[in-house]
Amino acid sequence: MIDFLLDGAHWTGPEGIPALLLQHLMYTFLALFAAALIAVPLGLYIGHTGRGSVVVAGLANSLRALPTIGLLILLVLVIAPSFSSKLAYLIPSLIVLVLLAIPPILTNTYAGIRSVDPAAVDAARGMGFRSMRILTEVELPCALPLMLSGVRSAVLQIVSTATVAAYISLGGLGRLLIDGKAQSDYAQMAAGAVLVSLLALAFDLAIGFLTVRVVSPGLTRRVRSGKRSASEDTAVAARPTSVPEPSLT
Repeated sequence: MIDFLLDGAHWTGPEGIPALLLQHLMYTFLALFAAALIAVPLGLYIGHTGRGSVVVAGLANSLRALPTIGLLILLVLVIAPSFSSKLAYLIPSLIVLVLLAIPPILTNTYAGIRSVDPAAVDAARGMGFRSMRILTEVELPCALPLMLSGVRSAVLQIVSTATVAAYISLGGLGRLLIDGKAQSDYAQMAAGAVLVSLLALAFDLAIGFLTVRVVSPGLTRRVRSGKRSASEDTAVAARPTSVPEPSLT
């Protein structure tokens, strides 16, 4: 496997590792964008209004139960006759990846909105905030940690499952697995598995870093060394001063 990865011939040309990596990233970002475009607004609406909460559980469970390879082959058989280009295989692959990514994003977005402290929502409503402003300025920032956790889970699933694109003659790092199996080249298969794992780990660390940077320190209880947070200063200022009890003598 190490010899395969160190061989310069495997890092050049249209079938080289960089080209396969770029294709894998393209599948990942396209699927993630489409899934977020569907799941985030739906999760925000259901979480904010409380309507259709049963849909979240039912849809999430049903999509998670779909067999990936079987659904991919079925979609190719249905969609491929309508196209004469690689879209005949790209569209089915993206549909499968999108369906795989929707449940964690939808569920975590809904759960994040529903977990917001009702007192904070009531306070915002008492200050005259309209429904949309409550969603964008109160509920959404508080739900951000759970939402990013859902995106994190979705990305990891997409990266690992995007290898199935190679099963229907597309590119991506899955080519190393499929071609390696066809040629009984286990070094190539192992190299492909390691590269997919490293890519998933890189995405996981990147989203973890992003979460630390964009989520409010008040939600994550992060306090700079030697300094109190603004919430702690407010709590100290609001704390009543102790008054000594009058002596009975």
